Amino acid sequence: MDFFGSLLDPIVHLFQTGINVIYQFLSNAGFPNYGAAIILLTIIIKMALYPLTVKQIKSMKGLQELQPKMKKLQDEYKKNPQLLQQEMAKLYESAGVNPLAGCLPLLVQMPILMAIYYALRDMTYAGDPSFFWIPSLSEADPLHILPIVSALTTYVVSIQTTPAEGGGQAKMMAYMMPLFIGWISWNFAAGLVLYWITMNFVQGLQQWWMFRDEKKTEKTTKAEQKEAKKSKKKGK
Repeated sequence: MDFFGSLLDPIVHLFQTGINVIYQFLSNAGFPNYGAAIILLTIIIKMALYPLTVKQIKSMKGLQELQPKMKKLQDEYKKNPQLLQQEMAKLYESAGVNPLAGCLPLLVQMPILMAIYYALRDMTYAGDPSFFWIPSLSEADPLHILPIVSALTTYVVSIQTTPAEGGGQAKMMAYMMPLFIGWISWNFAAGLVLYWITMNFVQGLQQWWMFRDEKKTEKTTKAEQKEAKKSKKKGK
């Protein structure tokens, strides 16, 4: 284990113990499966981190929605950095967005993400490490199905928080990040990629739950706009 892994050693062992405990529970229930144990542990971690996820995602989405206005201010006050800073602060305040609000939750989650990475990378499986078509979760998926699924689920999660009116940079990231994740997952241990896929599924559900009211409002607004257009045409 490298330097960072050594620093996170207590958390790494905690996660490895958690996987083994869940595996033993499943084994007692007649379903000894390490893949299922990893999935269950991932769900538990994501549910525990949900309050932090809410703050991070809402802050990130708020900043993405402000990108066009921020770009306009940057172009307008590019020769006056001090005034630009003041106008940006006003923009954040009026939109109710704190650019630092998304950083703290991410900083809190980073040690956990790194620890689960080391825990699954260096996991020693006491029982059968196979999972469906994969001979061992400690090795890469021989059919490369999991890396492809990891890229697709990353894309779905990314596109959920990318506003339709967002800038080109946000949209480019929504495409580039899944490709990057799929590429690095190609040779990763299958257990680690399974964790990432499960995390994406749970993240997608959490984001849907967070923005469900906004989606309803958008549908209602679009329906009202259509009705208004129809009424105008009839009036003519």
